[in-house]
Amino acid sequence: MKTDIEIAWECKMKDIGEIAASAGIEENYLTRYGRHKAKIDREFLAENKNPDGKLVLVTAITPTPAGEGKTTTTIGLADGLKRIGKTVTVALREPSLGPVFGIKGGAAGGGYAQVVPMEDINLHFTGDFHAIGAANNLLAAMIDNHIQQGNTLGIDPRKITWKRCVDMNDRQLRFVVDGLGGKPNGTPREDGFDITVASEVMAVFCLATSISDLKERLSRIIIGYTYDDKPVTAGDLKAAGAMTALLKDALKPNLVQTLEGTPALVHGGPFANIAHGCNSVIATKTALKLGEYTVTEAGFGADLGAEKFLDIKCRKANLKPDAVVIVATVRALKMHGGLAKTELKTENIEALEKGIPNLLRHVKNIKEVYKLPCVVAINRFPTDTDFEIEFIMKKCRTLGVNTVLSTVWAEGGKGGEDLAREVVRLCEEEKGDFTFAYSLSESIKEKIDAIVKKVYGGDGVFFTANAEKQIATLEKLGFSDLPVCMAKTQYSFSDDPTKLGAPEGFTVTVKNVKVSAGAGFIVCLTGDIMTMPGLPKVPAAENIDVTPEGKIVGLF
Repeated sequence: MKTDIEIAWECKMKDIGEIAASAGIEENYLTRYGRHKAKIDREFLAENKNPDGKLVLVTAITPTPAGEGKTTTTIGLADGLKRIGKTVTVALREPSLGPVFGIKGGAAGGGYAQVVPMEDINLHFTGDFHAIGAANNLLAAMIDNHIQQGNTLGIDPRKITWKRCVDMNDRQLRFVVDGLGGKPNGTPREDGFDITVASEVMAVFCLATSISDLKERLSRIIIGYTYDDKPVTAGDLKAAGAMTALLKDALKPNLVQTLEGTPALVHGGPFANIAHGCNSVIATKTALKLGEYTVTEAGFGADLGAEKFLDIKCRKANLKPDAVVIVATVRALKMHGGLAKTELKTENIEALEKGIPNLLRHVKNIKEVYKLPCVVAINRFPTDTDFEIEFIMKKCRTLGVNTVLSTVWAEGGKGGEDLAREVVRLCEEEKGDFTFAYSLSESIKEKIDAIVKKVYGGDGVFFTANAEKQIATLEKLGFSDLPVCMAKTQYSFSDDPTKLGAPEGFTVTVKNVKVSAGAGFIVCLTGDIMTMPGLPKVPAAENIDVTPEGKIVGLF
């Protein structure tokens, strides 16, 4: 069986100018990065008068080690729509180097449903993440330099909330002490690193609608507090202009292609378990101008990525999805039913019966909480039996949702044609009544409670004393009208990763609450969630190498 990278090598990519032309983008709007990558100039979106196409969101069940194939399905669906005669663009996030070298691997799809050039996209690509990291760390440097040079703003070194960042899983950097070595080398203080995709600069980058909006958002970032508890912003430090200078070219969306030549915008990459998990607003809005359909995805399960896509991104960018695809696999549902990964090849309806409530809760949330039409895409594996497939279809029909088999990993767009036809039907025949899970007029606690009860299926929320104090401070500072971004384990509806399926009778513990004033949302940290992951016992990096001819191997 060929690996993803071997399949990608076989692709005869079209010149990026040809891909752009097929999407109605003239060459003068492109900034090329070689023959197969380009950035689209900001003027294209500003000058384009085309009506928006249909917006399709692809999400998934709660992830398991068995895999779901959400990005693969997103790409395959786009290729399927193209095959049935629709003009379509796929809009994805850029992969983080953390997962690429860690346990999850890249995020360019898989099998015969990939975006290419696969190695470039999974590694340095066009340098966007490096620019975001540089802007983040410039602000960190300016904070410490301000303190070193006299601290006229009165920043309390014990109350600095801004961290440095690096786009790599490195647990050693979670908590550090820096500024050591005497007065010339800074003020000693406790510090730490986030992974770049968890940086507020990434969130700002992905929600900004223009250069001026980007700069304004960056200036609002709160970096810490004074000795008398007044917030200090990047604007106070006069850092926003220089940060914007580092990001101005990165803000242009990246254009690449699928294996079948469908235009793909790959731009931005916040994690969905610790950030809002969606590609950039600029890329999505650009994609909507390029044809009849835009297919995009949101990270992890629908309780994380889709919730944030709908409650944060759509609210802020005035977007309305026309249909939602929920990806599931028989294998993953059996894992939710209690089976080990080694036991998934044998038919087991009992395990499927126990695990399928996870899928049904996600479906119910999309239909009843957000009131959007949806379809379940079963990403079929060779070991799945017809009886298991029919069992899932029957259960979904009880909620009035169709189920379609997807074989895009093995067949590319051909394996996504049936799913494409159902998506078109949903968009044309079933008009949703899109509703948010909560109102911005509700208090911070009420919003968190609404997410936990309506989306997660929990009984309520326990706020630690520290969280209670932080919420009171944020409300006093006037941030109570912002949406909420939950930082939670991706492996469960609850904040306990061991609670599989569709757990009930649980409460979610909120330990820390902070404001991302630039991004424009409140971040709630639950359970044991961390903003700097670590590498696993056997990281994927151990299997990645380069041949004497310069070919990268072992990337997936």
